[in-house]
Amino acid sequence: MRIRPAGTHALLLDCTAPADIPEAALVEAWRAELWRRREQGDLSAVEIVPAARTVLLDGLPDPAATADLLFRWTPAVTAAAAATAAATARDGTPAPDGIPAGAGGDDTARGGDGDDTARGGDGGDTARGGDTARGDETARGDETARGDTITGGGIAADGAGHGGEILVPVEFDGPDLPLVAEHWGVDVPAVLRRLTGTRFLVAFCGFAPGFPYLTGLPADLALPRLPTPRPRVPAGSVALAGPYAGIYPSASPGGWLLVGRTDLPLFDVDGDPPARLGPGTRVRLVAT
Repeated sequence: MRIRPAGTHALLLDCTAPADIPEAALVEAWRAELWRRREQGDLSAVEIVPAARTVLLDGLPDPAATADLLFRWTPAVTAAAAATAAATARDGTPAPDGIPAGAGGDDTARGGDGDDTARGGDGGDTARGGDTARGDETARGDETARGDTITGGGIAADGAGHGGEILVPVEFDGPDLPLVAEHWGVDVPAVLRRLTGTRFLVAFCGFAPGFPYLTGLPADLALPRLPTPRPRVPAGSVALAGPYAGIYPSASPGGWLLVGRTDLPLFDVDGDPPARLGPGTRVRLVAT
């Protein structure tokens, strides 16, 4: 891991991972560790902002002293992160639903969707939860929505809790479903089985306030973005690009492949926190 100064009161952790641990798993481990340290008073930071390969600590009273602490801390790569590692491993094993490994397209698709904004780990690794709002990055994992409505072992879309997952209702009627199926070498029903059977994790937020980058799909199913972005993608659109799934919180241009839509509001500037799906939140897509 490298630690770099980012201005006078911030540090950027470059989470270069060992060969057997995906960078996304290490970033999630550091995010969880740093939030835990802040909660128990070991770390003073205004913002902890995960991205594709980095974690930004902002609002540090003494960055040099914080850097010394970071070198002494060792985050635990949890079983969930290990599962992510298994899901993203390129071992050539066919998926249970018949989607062959290597069926995806370009797994180097840029992380940000502004089609030339953040790469989700370059310029995007310092983006503050979308770079235009400060709500996303301060959301504390599974606390991104309030309530205690339990449905089918998960957390309904109108509530969340510690250790649960957000169930996002999705109408799978996206215009790019046939294109996704073509890239994956399967039919559309197999695509839906894959998407509804995947346990996603919000790795970070970016591009737009409340836009969650969801990991959990195998790296071999990564998809290229559209050659020409759509001038307007409707709010609530569920989409795929590179190794990520994402949900557009508001209407905007975009080049991701659209597979469905949800009515779940993702960002409310007056909410606490404003972002419904913050880093560390577990997500399931439920067909409606």
